[in-house]
Amino acid sequence: METRDEVLLGLRPNIASAKILPGMSDDEIFQNQTLRPVIKLQNDLLVAVFKNYAAKHKNVFYDLSIDKRLDYIENAIHKDMKFRNSLKGVVIGQFTLEEYDTYILNSSSLNKRMMNIVKERLKSNIQLLEYVTLF
Repeated sequence: METRDEVLLGLRPNIASAKILPGMSDDEIFQNQTLRPVIKLQNDLLVAVFKNYAAKHKNVFYDLSIDKRLDYIENAIHKDMKFRNSLKGVVIGQFTLEEYDTYILNSSSLNKRMMNIVKERLKSNIQLLEYVTLF
């Protein structure tokens, strides 16, 4: 039977551009080896979490221009700590035990990297962030 860590690692997409090169810092290695694949794997859930956030804030997001929507995403991630912590949980929950041990050694720096990647991923999915009415 596979362990939790083996299953988690098996689920992650391979990201060809996320290379590990000599001279990279430990944070850069963690970013490319762990954060990028986990965030890509969790993309659909991150989009759903953002849609729920927008709905709980009276769907103001959907009335904004594209530029203002990008600013809204940025502000939501930087200023709303509950939302930020929720996004972190979506990512951290996919870490192996070894990755979690690495993460807690430098969580402050890695959180910044994580949130920047999540923010860019949400911005790049702006077309998925449309308000849809069922009737």
